[in-house]
Amino acid sequence: MNAPRPESPRTGLVHVIDDDPRMRASLHGLLRSAGLRPACFASASEFLAGRSPERPACLLLDVRLPEVNGLDLQQVLAHSPETALPTIIITGHADVRMGVRAMKAGAVDFLAKPFDPAELLQAIQEALARDAEALGRAGELAATRAGLRSLTPRERDVLDRVVAGRLNKQIAGELGVSEVTVKVHRRRVMEKMKARSLAELVRCMTGLSGTKPAQ
Repeated sequence: MNAPRPESPRTGLVHVIDDDPRMRASLHGLLRSAGLRPACFASASEFLAGRSPERPACLLLDVRLPEVNGLDLQQVLAHSPETALPTIIITGHADVRMGVRAMKAGAVDFLAKPFDPAELLQAIQEALARDAEALGRAGELAATRAGLRSLTPRERDVLDRVVAGRLNKQIAGELGVSEVTVKVHRRRVMEKMKARSLAELVRCMTGLSGTKPAQ
């Protein structure tokens, strides 16, 4: 199943949330110099109101923010696949408990100010790569679901049995049709699912198992 290739992580969008204007300006300049595209916000509410849906993206998040602190915002975003972004936590007041909480919530990294710019940029590239990979998986799942919706009931019967490892002769016996008919349905299944091989078809269906159906 071929999904659209996501944009290169190196050109991804980096959301920066920090209430210190000097820090925002410094990070903006650093990210621009590295060929990245920063979008800076002074608070969680400003970010939620003005964030771009563009992907791949990541979040560079200060802990101490007005209204909602960074760790709470991280947890809120993580509850929904639509808002979750790979997150790097930065803080000038680091402690072990804070770091543990951030990493348990899925943070890519936890950096204390002042941090090494090279270390920060490396963490950002890792975060963008994670998001690009997640986008690829999401695209593949969407393509698999679209393929399934296009199948006729009999084609779905054949698909289920092919994925279960049945031979054409066995499928024909179970469905009460000829092997030629099974081969025709099987070919149509492969075409509609855009699978180039049986192994790819099985992999796509395995990837679909355990995910929630599209609404």
